[in-house]
This record gives sequence, C-alpha cells and structure tokens, in this order.
Amino acid sequence: MNIPQNLKYTQDDEWVRIEGEFAYVGITDYAQHELGDIVFVDVTTEGETVAEGEAFGSVEAVKTVADLLMPVNGEVVEFNASLEDASSINNDPYGAGWIIKIKPANMADIDNLMDAAAYTAKIGA
Repeated sequence: MNIPQNLKYTQDDEWVRIEGEFAYVGITDYAQHELGDIVFVDVTTEGETVAEGEAFGSVEAVKTVADLLMPVNGEVVEFNASLEDASSINNDPYGAGWIIKIKPANMADIDNLMDAAAYTAKIGA
C-alpha cells in the first residue's frame, strides 16, 4: 500500500498536499483499492466554499458510488479536468489522479489531519 510521507490524510481516506496557499485533494491508494476501478468522478462545487466534512463531489466505481468529503473549510478552486478519464485515479492516485485544488479558509486546519504514520495505523497497513 502506497502512503506517501509528505501528505496529510483524513478519516475518509482522502489525502491533502499543500502547495503554497493552495491544497490538492484526492483519494488514497487504499481507498481506490477498496472501491475498485473508478469509472467516473463528479464534482459540482467548483468555485464554491464548502465546509469541512461536507460532500464536494462523488466517485463512481464498479462496486459503488462514494461521496467525496471536504477535508477542511475552503473554496474549491479547480476540478482536475483530466479526470474525464478516471483511470488516472486508479493508476496514479497521488499524482495525476488529484481531484480538486482548494484554497483552505485556514491553512492551520491542515495540521489537524493525520500524518502518514497515523493513517497507516488507521487502515492497518
């Protein structure tokens, strides 16, 4: 199971990567393995401010449809348009498979997320 050390993680199996004043959000390698092949990503909140824990979109996999939950309060600045071919989430969940770019309302909130060691313990890897 691939769990990069430089990311933060949520209880909902999403990862967060900080780049300047923005953060990129995607689903973890663990989540995409659990869901199965992801065939569609739906994000309708681009340009909106979304509260922590609220759904910003959903992923449709062969097995199920799952909500994507905002890791921290913030504005959804960009949806990864290359996800029209959702296979990049299956092949590269931490790179080309990022889902949204956000502008956190308070960057310090990211510190409340799990580090790689805590996430590894959570999923039992």
